[in-house]
Amino acid sequence: MLGSVLIGAAGAPAAVAQPAVTAPPPACAWRFMSNSTVLNVAFPDANATYWVLPYALGAGETIELTGTYPAARYLSLNTYGTDLNTVDTLRDDQIVPDAGSVNPFAGPTVPGSPRQWHATVVPGQADHSRNEIRGLPADGAQPTPVGFLIVRVYVPDDAASPTGGVELPSATLVLGGGATRVALPTCASPFDPADVTGGPLGQLATEGFDRLIAGAASGAFPGNVPEATFVNPASTSGLFPNGDNKYLGAGLTYQAQRIVVVRGKAPTFPDTRAGDPVTDPGQQVRYWSMCQNDQVSPYPVVACAADFQTRLDADGYYTYVVAATGDVPARAESDPTVTVLPWGSTDVPKKVLFMRNMLPTTDFYPRSIQASQDGGLDPATSMGEFYPVAAYCDTAAFEAGGYRACAGG
Repeated sequence: MLGSVLIGAAGAPAAVAQPAVTAPPPACAWRFMSNSTVLNVAFPDANATYWVLPYALGAGETIELTGTYPAARYLSLNTYGTDLNTVDTLRDDQIVPDAGSVNPFAGPTVPGSPRQWHATVVPGQADHSRNEIRGLPADGAQPTPVGFLIVRVYVPDDAASPTGGVELPSATLVLGGGATRVALPTCASPFDPADVTGGPLGQLATEGFDRLIAGAASGAFPGNVPEATFVNPASTSGLFPNGDNKYLGAGLTYQAQRIVVVRGKAPTFPDTRAGDPVTDPGQQVRYWSMCQNDQVSPYPVVACAADFQTRLDADGYYTYVVAATGDVPARAESDPTVTVLPWGSTDVPKKVLFMRNMLPTTDFYPRSIQASQDGGLDPATSMGEFYPVAAYCDTAAFEAGGYRACAGG
């Protein structure tokens, strides 16, 4: 996702009211869960699930986490401030395993080996080699200690187990310099707004999330960006960005009997659901996807096609057809090299397509989205054949000539 957390009433962008410094500890851990069906806000990826723990840390206070590496494509721990921007990230292959355990994201492992880890959220400078993750902005700009800890899991091996076949990390608040330890049981059910009413966390929950997300989303693509053209977003700040992903986006507008065709070369990836090891060195990215999203608050995802869900031709190229119900060409539905993404509700005429690249390898980096953003490059040039070329096309034209009948596709 670019981001997800609970929202209040919709409205124009506004600053979040700053809560008092002190706050009672949460009753349980991982109260909020976000995916494509639950708390679907701020452009989440449909093949990932996000669990959110709001917290307030004072000086010397920490959160201790105990977990098990999931059977999944990707895991990360992320902290955010009240501006919904990244404070710190601790990724799966960076998390040192417990003594006697192994990290399946760091190298080949023997099946059945223990896979436990511990990590600590600290209020000051964090040492990743000690599995520490910073819980507050380094520059001290945030006047309060309230923040958010998010666990992300992408593409669990078992699609029916969002956590990747393991329990969510257990969380313990360590207060008073270690004098008090408060174990937080995992919440029995996610997202109950009644549990956060009142207090600084409740104030944040009800007074600003949707407005911050709406302001950040509207600023990601200024009005002068041409439609059906993939560009680097102006910013993903305020959308709980994942530092291991970079994004290209293309704005779209609905017209009856008009579809969008997108074509490009697909990066290679470890297909973990097919048994590939996540550490396979021969792949180009850890993960990539194409997602269709509503460009209106709360900015939900309509549908995604992840790498393993995307059909390719013999040369490794994808062809996406984005179309409303009734506009999908029969030729697109029957073509084994075409992936159809639904437009979603036509009552929401404005959409945005996002392409994600996660963790490109060193060899692939020059052709990745990351390189175009890090170097301020035009992705249409720097990405070469991996750049997604999009074009509007009439349903009838595609029906008659396939993607070749659609200019740019």
